Amino acid sequence: MPPDLPYDIFIGIALTFGAGILAQWAAWKLRLPAIVLLFTIGLIIGPGLGLLHPSESMGWVFRPLVSLLVAIVVFEGGMALDIRQLRDAGDGVSRLTMVALPINWILGSLAARYVAHLEWGTSLLFGAIIVVTGPTVILPLLRSAKLKPRLAAFLRWEAIVNDPLGAILAAVVLQLLILHVDVHTSVFFTDTLPDLLTATGLSVVAGIAPAYMIRTLFVRDLMPEILKTPALLSVALVLFSACNMEMEGAGLIAVTVFGMALTNLHIPGLAELRRTKESLVVLVVSVLFILLTADLQRGALAHLSIPIMALTLVVLFVVRPVGIFLATLGSDMTWRERVFVGWIAPRGIVAAAVAGAAGIRLHDSGYHSADLIMPAVFSVIAVTMLLHGFSLRPLARAMKLSFSSEPALALVGASSWSINLALTLKEQNIPVLLVDSRASALMPAARQKISVLRAELLSQHGQEALEERPADYLISTTADGIYNGMICGHLAPALGRERVFQISPGVSRLDLYHGLSRDARGKVLGEPAWNFTLFESLFDQGWRFTAQTSTEDTSSTFGKRENRLDLLFIRRKTGIFILSAEDLNPASPVAGDILISMVPPKAPEPSPVEQ
Repeated sequence: MPPDLPYDIFIGIALTFGAGILAQWAAWKLRLPAIVLLFTIGLIIGPGLGLLHPSESMGWVFRPLVSLLVAIVVFEGGMALDIRQLRDAGDGVSRLTMVALPINWILGSLAARYVAHLEWGTSLLFGAIIVVTGPTVILPLLRSAKLKPRLAAFLRWEAIVNDPLGAILAAVVLQLLILHVDVHTSVFFTDTLPDLLTATGLSVVAGIAPAYMIRTLFVRDLMPEILKTPALLSVALVLFSACNMEMEGAGLIAVTVFGMALTNLHIPGLAELRRTKESLVVLVVSVLFILLTADLQRGALAHLSIPIMALTLVVLFVVRPVGIFLATLGSDMTWRERVFVGWIAPRGIVAAAVAGAAGIRLHDSGYHSADLIMPAVFSVIAVTMLLHGFSLRPLARAMKLSFSSEPALALVGASSWSINLALTLKEQNIPVLLVDSRASALMPAARQKISVLRAELLSQHGQEALEERPADYLISTTADGIYNGMICGHLAPALGRERVFQISPGVSRLDLYHGLSRDARGKVLGEPAWNFTLFESLFDQGWRFTAQTSTEDTSSTFGKRENRLDLLFIRRKTGIFILSAEDLNPASPVAGDILISMVPPKAPEPSPVEQ
């Protein structure tokens, strides 16, 4: 090994981290699927320019490292599986995980055999690999697509549950092919099948037992806060490695069950830990996609022949839609949901990782077409990420399976003036949700056809109910300044700290050193003097909220006139810009924006006698 190789590896990995986060930021800014940008970067620096070849540079360490990182991603995905969401989704989830998987395997294997003319063994392995839809791809897409909760649950559960099951299926098929075991012989039923069922059962038990141990440690205060996240990740990695020693692929089942068990045990404080792991997973996914794509060899890309491309198209337009159609016959899924799920099935990291290792082992066992496994799977991954990544949001909107693409605002606290503000926004076709725990306070808003939510947002039920009608921005308008701060602090990690606002708790409480900590409250709405009492008294005097389309003249004076309270402006399909005295770089409206202000009543016209 050349003496400068470790330094080159360090530089390459460091640049990969930077490129991954830059791609994530660019995707957020441009509203593009981040996976597509990560995939492109990997192709450029790997097969394109030849700057990075991870498996050659890192040697035998590369594959185990990728496996451990995949385990972290799958574990975090398992923590998104709440049994209550499964009940709400109906029997569609069970159809997608238990019925569609074997159907897609059979159809994918037949397509590989008769379209790409692969050997039967290679075809069966290809069919097993492509049943995995991949949480590393679908979960980031779901976060930005604003799909309706039931449909999002379908895709989330299918991706996370099928991920380990597909990996297990591929591992079993590979093992049978390598050992040349005939499924019609007694060896399969006396040795192979019992081993498979035993390993699967042990993996489920291995995932559940540590979850109860973790709950005991956390609830009894036997684990310091600083060690909770490292403890969860360490247990997940140990489970993954130990179960994989029993059977390859069993580790993915164990970590999925472990994450799912933790979530459904409802351990206090787990929400904060989950957010930390979500941030870690974004980094892991970014690095993994770049590394795995960069590791593709130009020779593998050269195998992307016409039969391989034809196989990819058949998988997209025949195998997946037909499999989903057959699996969901008689289910409670609507035809729109069935069509949508039949199309959206991006493959991701697990498929790439399994294909890379399985193709080599299958080739060494004498299967001549095994060299085509990696390019065939790579083709499916690339095409599904591009087509499904870019089509998910517009297709959901066209089929009315998503919420409005207009930025949405949640107002917490129903009062006479907040209802007037909500009505003004509704009249401009801006999605607005009025939230309060008092039914009597929400009744006047409901009579005016304003969307309302009766819930306590500091409860788990309230937060889940808010997720079902996603908001991009929030203003807490209750008379209790401390409560407003608690609401903003609680929801800031989900919505973004710069998107949660509250009416002023009082000028003295806004002192950055002696007052309420900025981490424990939202940004102040407008000026420090604009407290609840001011809004209420002005409303009693006849002040009302109005909306007007900005012109060059009105945009230049917005927020600068004394005879009105300028609150916010809306830029269609872009965002809501809420004015705050705490803005370091306040945004300014442009012509065409919608300006929302609270203005005094118009003076009555003088009568002819008075004139």
